[in-house]
Formats: sequence, C-alpha cells, structure tokens
Amino acid sequence: MAVTLEEAPWLGWILVKALMRFAFMVANNLVAIPSYICYVIILQPLRVLDSKQFWYIEGIMYKWLLGMVASWGWYAGYTVMEWGEDIKAISKDEAMMLVNHQATGDVCTLMMCLQDKGLVVAQMMWLMDHIFKYTNFGIVSLIHGDFFIRQGRSYRDQQLLLLKKHLESNYRSRDRKWIVLFPEGGFLRKRRETSQAFARKNNLPFLTHVTLPRFGATKIILSALVARQENGSPAGGDAKELESKSKGLQWIIDTTIAYPKAEPIDIQTWILGYRKPTVTHVHYRIFPIKDVPLETDDDLSNWLYQRFIEKEDLLSHFYETGAFPPPKGQKEAVSREMTLSNTWIFLIQSFAFLSGYMWYNIIQYFYHCLF
Repeated sequence: MAVTLEEAPWLGWILVKALMRFAFMVANNLVAIPSYICYVIILQPLRVLDSKQFWYIEGIMYKWLLGMVASWGWYAGYTVMEWGEDIKAISKDEAMMLVNHQATGDVCTLMMCLQDKGLVVAQMMWLMDHIFKYTNFGIVSLIHGDFFIRQGRSYRDQQLLLLKKHLESNYRSRDRKWIVLFPEGGFLRKRRETSQAFARKNNLPFLTHVTLPRFGATKIILSALVARQENGSPAGGDAKELESKSKGLQWIIDTTIAYPKAEPIDIQTWILGYRKPTVTHVHYRIFPIKDVPLETDDDLSNWLYQRFIEKEDLLSHFYETGAFPPPKGQKEAVSREMTLSNTWIFLIQSFAFLSGYMWYNIIQYFYHCLF
C-alpha cells in the first residue's frame, strides 16, 4: 500500500521511535540481566546459610526485572483493565493461574498486571515454551526456577515427568506461591484448527476464541502441590474464609485475556511500540481448590474443559460489547484500571543502570589486576 505525503512524517516518527525504544531495550538488558547474575553469584554464601532469605532477595530482583519489561509496554500506552474478582485478596496464598494464550504479549500483559499484587511476581513460577530458554531472559528464568516445556506428542510423557521432578525440587524449596500455566499448549492461531478437529471427532464443544486445553500439566501440578487431608480430600481454601492458612495450593485463578477487536499484542509490538495505545482486558475468577474434582482424570478434564467453555462465552460477550459480562446476581460488571508507578519504574531502572556501571567497574578492576 502506497504511503501518501501526509502519512510520511507520521510513519517516519513511528520508525524513529521504534528504533529508540529498541536501543533502550538493548541497553536495559545489557545492564539489568548481567547485574542480576552478578548479585546472585555474590549472594551464594547466603544461599547456604539462609536459603529462604536468598530466594526472597532473588525474587525481589526478579520482580524488578519483570517490572522493567512491563514498563516498556506501559510507556507505549499498552495498559490493562482488570475485571471479575479481586485477586489481591489471595496474593499471600498459594494459587495456580489458568490463562488463555493468544500471543507472546500475553506474558508481558501478566508481567504488568501482577506487579501491584504484593510479592506474587517475586514468588511466582512460570511454565513456558522451551524456546524462551534461548532468549535474552532465559538465563534469568533458569536461575529463578521457571520450567521450560517442550511441545509435541513425542515429548509429552517425558516432559510431564520432568515437570513433576522440577516441582518437587524447586517449588517449595524456593518458597514459590503462584504458578502460571497456559493449558492450551500453544497460541490460539496455531492450535485452533487442530482443536476444532479434535472437538468434532470427540463430540466436544466447538470453540473459536480459545482452544480445548491439554490436561497433563494441570494434573501434574495439582497432584504435586495440593495438600491432602488424612481422608485424602484436598485441604484448600474457602471463598468465605480468605484468611485460611492451609498449606499447599489453595486457589485456582481462571484468567481470561481479551484484546480489542481480537487483535493480540506480540512481544515485538510491546518492545517497539509501533501500535497505537491499547487497553488489554483481563478477567479473573477464583475457585477454591476444594471445589476442583481431583478424584478421577475424567472429572478433572471435564472441569478444565468447562473453564474454557466459559472463557469462550466471556470472550464472545467481550468482542460483541467491549466489556465482560457481570457476575451472577449483579446487573453491571465493574472494571479496575491497573496502573504502574512512574516513580517506582524510575527507581528500579536507576538501580539497574547504576548496578551495571558498578559491576562493570568491579570486573574491569579485577581484570586489570589479573592481566
């Protein structure tokens, strides 16, 4: 499509702005990630003496790193509107987020909207595609204890076994509280056709805005993290008693991400900022773990399918009206604008660049001493 004379200055500014943002992102990574690694190395004696305190400090730095990623979108005008139940009420309890997956921007959106939920981000474990291991952020996720899962039928059983071992080795020992799972196992655009074919073959609902979830990782997480009472039933939370201090996973947060006009944001857009300011909408529904059927695989898979059927209805309503439907018994849905503190962003960015400068001088000093 030809560019008119009137459009040329605007497109030129978009290009210049994208290049400037890319340069800042590179600089941000070059100072923040090596600084994080250096701090983790220097704190290894603390890991031996007081493991819980070490992982607390590591978690705070991890939250700051994710806050930097969130700030790239924030200053491009990519904001978040939250709907449904207030998950701040359970931020100190153990929970699993079940999230629909449309694009790489889903992860950035969660990085942003969870920043104001106390220590959730610091104590969170992500399950993500193994390809993220080879990105600039891969080393940080490896240190933090996130799990990289390889997709594909031939890898499935092996990956589930590895996930089970990973949870047993890293979740409790690193004082993790929340875990993020995308049960669809891939992006909507890539899995929709296969999911619909599977639905036709097995007489399951035909979904358009989400795909049928995969069951394996959800089962492994619940079996590994849900505390059991003596009678074998789950010891989870009660919606009327948010102060419950039961050990183990207490809540499942059904999280639905919706983009205006069903046009998701990808990581390139988040970094370069060439798309116009966009409000992403995130809907939460909280389920106490005691309400999740864990007795048989069929019960759990049917429960999980039902969550994604509900997501389909939520998204259909959103794309038709521009808002999520109100909860049962209410006439109007209430939304909450999520905001990031500009002062807080300035402080963590300043700390990152000052740390990068400090570590550069320390390493340079020892280099000259040795060589």
